[in-house]
Amino acid sequence: MHLTLHLTARCNMRCRYCYAAPHVGCDMTWEIARSAVDVAVRLSGRETPNQGTGIIFFGGEPLLRRDLIKRTVEYCGEVSARTGRSFHFKLTTNGSLLDDAFFDDPSTSEVFVALSHDGIPEAHDANRITPQGTGTFSALRPKIDLLLSRRPYAPVMMVTTPSTVRHYAESVKFLFKCGFRYLISSLNYGSVWGPGELRELKRQVYRLARWYEGCTDREEKFYFSPFDVKMASHVFPGSCRRDRCELGRRQISVAPTGRLFPCVQFVGDGSESEYCIGDVETGIDEGRRQSLYFANAEEKRECAGCAIRERCNHFCACLNRQATGSIRRVSPLLCAYERMVLEAADKIGERLFRKRSAMFIQKQYNELFPLISLAEDQTLAQSMCER
Repeated sequence: MHLTLHLTARCNMRCRYCYAAPHVGCDMTWEIARSAVDVAVRLSGRETPNQGTGIIFFGGEPLLRRDLIKRTVEYCGEVSARTGRSFHFKLTTNGSLLDDAFFDDPSTSEVFVALSHDGIPEAHDANRITPQGTGTFSALRPKIDLLLSRRPYAPVMMVTTPSTVRHYAESVKFLFKCGFRYLISSLNYGSVWGPGELRELKRQVYRLARWYEGCTDREEKFYFSPFDVKMASHVFPGSCRRDRCELGRRQISVAPTGRLFPCVQFVGDGSESEYCIGDVETGIDEGRRQSLYFANAEEKRECAGCAIRERCNHFCACLNRQATGSIRRVSPLLCAYERMVLEAADKIGERLFRKRSAMFIQKQYNELFPLISLAEDQTLAQSMCER
């Protein structure tokens, strides 16, 4: 069970595509955070007794509530000592408030950090701006170096919009050159994409395919979500279905008010009555939770008979609702993008397999590769420190 705590609706940036706007409103209280952890522990104990509980700090900008992050981590430590339940922590941040103190503080030193960043200045500053309307690239560039010096495996999450699509490939390459090796890429599905933008998107996807193949030929270790997910769906049929959106089952979001939702994008967007599945005081409304889950799990009419539906992300409730207003209807943009990426990924995979690329085969066919790679990196780092 993963619990996402929306610590605040406030943010010190005004990203133009942000689904969490407006950036004002209430902050989560300590009492709500504590009750939310208790709810997650009860659910985890019943549904995943042999797994830990994941706590994700979200916003707004969660580092505006560093006090609550520390107190929540400390409380989870008390719960762990009392019950034996383990916890792991993640923070999704715009990066502007990261500093050495956060990484050095014993209460937050083990929090996994994911950075939201859109790449080169032309892409990042087009949408990720201050309240005064200025770009934030220059201010965040040193934060990237700080983050990767303290968390070398931190992922970066980027969003591409119609206005920045021509910078898609260069932005990915830039973030890779900065040192990120886990790159999570998505589109702004809430925007209107015209035929011209879609043609440019396909061109960018194939530029990224050439980059991906070149990096793999050079035996670079990295993960680029659009291609690696599709390659996994070929090597391990059914992996997309196994990892598909399980709306409200494996992840629950807690609004600052304490109300519970099945996903992050339903918090604070006016969907309180339609998608609320309980609150931290009374717990989960299981009837409502199951109803939403099965509504999302139904095969979409647009996907009936589609040859790639088992390898497609069409089941994501948030993306479908963002684009179409309904969790039951598939976004035409999502459909088009999935076909582009799948076609490119299969071509790359076929070429790399024919070349018997050692990195490709290890990465895609050896399920233990992430652990082996991590052990290799740690051994190398230790040997360099001893020199």
